[in-house]
Amino acid sequence: MDRLEIGFVGIVLTLVLIGLRVPIGVAMGAVAVGGIFAMLGAMPAIGIVKAVPYDLVGDWNLSAVPMFLLMGYIASGAGLTKGLFAAARVFLNRVPGGLASATVASSALFASASGSSVATAAAFSRIAIPEMLKAGYAPSLAAGSVAAAGTLGSLIPPSVLLIVFGLMMDVSISELFIAGLIPGLLSAVMFVGLISLRTMLNPELAPKSDAVYSWAEKLELIKDVWPLPVLIAGVLGGIFTGIFTATEAGAIGAFLACIIAAARRQLDIRVMRCALIDTAMGTAAIFIIVVGAALFARFIALSTVPVWVTNFFDGYSAITVILMIGALYLVLGCFLESISIMLLTLPVLAPMLALLGVDLIWFGILTVKLLEIGLVTPPVGMNVYVIRSSLGSTIPLGQIFAGVSWFILADFITLALLIAFPAISLWLPAIMAN
Repeated sequence: MDRLEIGFVGIVLTLVLIGLRVPIGVAMGAVAVGGIFAMLGAMPAIGIVKAVPYDLVGDWNLSAVPMFLLMGYIASGAGLTKGLFAAARVFLNRVPGGLASATVASSALFASASGSSVATAAAFSRIAIPEMLKAGYAPSLAAGSVAAAGTLGSLIPPSVLLIVFGLMMDVSISELFIAGLIPGLLSAVMFVGLISLRTMLNPELAPKSDAVYSWAEKLELIKDVWPLPVLIAGVLGGIFTGIFTATEAGAIGAFLACIIAAARRQLDIRVMRCALIDTAMGTAAIFIIVVGAALFARFIALSTVPVWVTNFFDGYSAITVILMIGALYLVLGCFLESISIMLLTLPVLAPMLALLGVDLIWFGILTVKLLEIGLVTPPVGMNVYVIRSSLGSTIPLGQIFAGVSWFILADFITLALLIAFPAISLWLPAIMAN
């Protein structure tokens, strides 16, 4: 076989291994080493295996991953995220479908601290869904709103997916974080708008609340939730003003989380120990995936597959290629998890995107938005299965997918706006650059 054929066989074999539940980092790394051996022989393969992981893990930018993970684990373990849903439900009490809208609002804040869609969905499946069911909400709306709101963790910074995209495509992580802010908030607003519209048209989905809260009660709730917005504002504000980089922001965010938790007397040895252990485990898992992806990217480059792809799409406009890639991501999202899709496709697409002059900041936001949709699309919608495992048989799987389908429609509208108006993603980075 020639190099091109070996490249395509490697891609197919990687997909098969992932389908067989082989860890993605192991699957990509093993195929890459085998493919390089088949193309160049043993010594080049050994040389690449020795050089690539060392160079990658030694990259200073990767230190953002453990630091942001540590920030999120400390914030969660020390109770800085506690009370988010309670406060949101009070302030959105008069909004149609207030509890579901409160879930979206509080999930957006929680996602900013955790950086994880799955963690957000898992947390609010235990917090918000029982409250909505108790209030008489339709099970499909209750579960669907939590599954969809959980995806906000992929786009609202700090996001692990944005960090990995920045490293893979050699793009500024700071600019990606700032670029994801407005699209992330737009997604949340679209979800709230959808909930309000559906509940106004069909009041049976969500009974109105007769509860009345005084300003004194509202201010009391703010005392419980102020630490998290302050933490997020401090981190993103520092990045936006250029006081520190995204890499430095991770360490500063973790430090601020420790200071705030200590000031509230919620930081002890148990919380710190659990946060450090979870951070170490999460970092190791991500690093294994990233190393495997780096080896796979080197294999793909040597196989000339990117050249073939670039020639295949020669003559198409940039927007046509973007739409084709979007369709591909939506199909892959039905079967693969988010990080698998991104790490498998970016090495193949990068040269073509560079040739077309596509803004990689804008494309990064589109990519993560498409991956968000994949988190809730059947049959593999990860957030849906996280909720299912948390609830047991309380809500059938079919009802969860039925409820989340409305939010997928809202996501498509948001995605169309992001494609039609790139300034939604690029306005804030442009201001930051100036």
